[in-house]
Amino acid sequence: MEQRLLRVGWLSVLGAIVVGPALAHLVMPEPGGLWDRLSVLTGLLALSALVCAAVLPSRLRSLNRAFGIESVIDLHRFLGLVTAALVFAHLACVVAADPANVALLDLLAAPRRAQAATLATMALVALAVLAVLRSRAQLSYELWKWSHLALAAMVLGFSALHVWWLDQLVRETTFAAMLGLLAALLVLVFGHRWLWRPLFDPSTEFVVRDVRRESPTVSTLVLEPRCRDDRYADVWAFAPGQFAWLRLERSLAAEEHPFTIASSAHSDATEFTIRHAGDFTRALRRLPPGAAVWVDGPHGAFTNDVGGAAGFVMIAGGVGVTPMMSMLRTAAHRRDQRPYRLVVVAGAPGDLLFRAELAQLRRHLDLEVTEVLRRPTPGWSGHTGEIGVELLSVVALDGTHPDDVDYFVCGPPSLVSDAVSALDVLGVAPGRVHTEQFDFA
Repeated sequence: MEQRLLRVGWLSVLGAIVVGPALAHLVMPEPGGLWDRLSVLTGLLALSALVCAAVLPSRLRSLNRAFGIESVIDLHRFLGLVTAALVFAHLACVVAADPANVALLDLLAAPRRAQAATLATMALVALAVLAVLRSRAQLSYELWKWSHLALAAMVLGFSALHVWWLDQLVRETTFAAMLGLLAALLVLVFGHRWLWRPLFDPSTEFVVRDVRRESPTVSTLVLEPRCRDDRYADVWAFAPGQFAWLRLERSLAAEEHPFTIASSAHSDATEFTIRHAGDFTRALRRLPPGAAVWVDGPHGAFTNDVGGAAGFVMIAGGVGVTPMMSMLRTAAHRRDQRPYRLVVVAGAPGDLLFRAELAQLRRHLDLEVTEVLRRPTPGWSGHTGEIGVELLSVVALDGTHPDDVDYFVCGPPSLVSDAVSALDVLGVAPGRVHTEQFDFA
């Protein structure tokens, strides 16, 4: 119910932002011909879509909890494309209203309102090119992130200057109020995202309690909130399966990465099980007890803490098992009697994590674990190969209606794709399948 209310609330807010100014323009008497009105309408829609696209990835926890980070980022990308299409439609309408307006595209000779519009459009095109380069040229996340933010700031800034220097809407009381509200929304969201949370919010500071080795390449970072003024720190509440961004410095420029929370929602510490695949993750492994770590979270809707499913099937690859461990540990704390079926996929036996603990959890839960190896060793008698229909048919919950079972899939993109395809063949409703991937570019 809470998630449904959050979704309705956010859909109402985003819908009002997108269509509100355009509807106000339609009902107001406006001089000029059809193309003039269409130019204003497309411009307003482009501006509203741009504001929503800027708000969506700003790590608003209630928004991420309502829709899940994947859906939020997908909507952000979609609105970026919509904004670009509306901008070009706006330019076409401006020229159609008066062909002489083609001269406004001359960056050097055009008035400043047109210069601002041209520069905003160029930055928007550069954003689209950067998105393509991110996947094809394999740009580093940090380089992509700061380039993306710089271009996005240019788009917003020059768009605001275009509206201000155009002086067509700001003189109207209704539109001036609407534009003021949009500007205030951006200031509040960006202030929370880029100033309060990373620089001043005391609840984001944690200290290392322990770093526990799980395998030669995987460790668990155990954190607890920092105590202040000789008082116990506030309890950090999260739903099992959620994630957070970790930083090693209180700085806007500090490198940060997202990791799923692996501990129970009822534990007095917060654990992140991390594979050491780069400099940042290796630095986490070397942290001494008492070292400071800044945590931005919790985020995401990849959790079984909502709804009333009669059972759960979990499919995990590699460290994708961490959100499943959070859910299972939480279920054990709560003495949950519902059935859990866990499919763990790994390359070799040494890559299978938490085997001893999962054996212990089977004593407290209705839990069955199916291990799958892609590169089986001699003597391996378990399942091998990829995730497919045959394997998932084996782990189906007996006696439970498929419409009452939730499926959680986390791991490499290929595993997620294979699992989702197999579940579709088995007739599982898409609304029952939950996935989470950290591809934010």
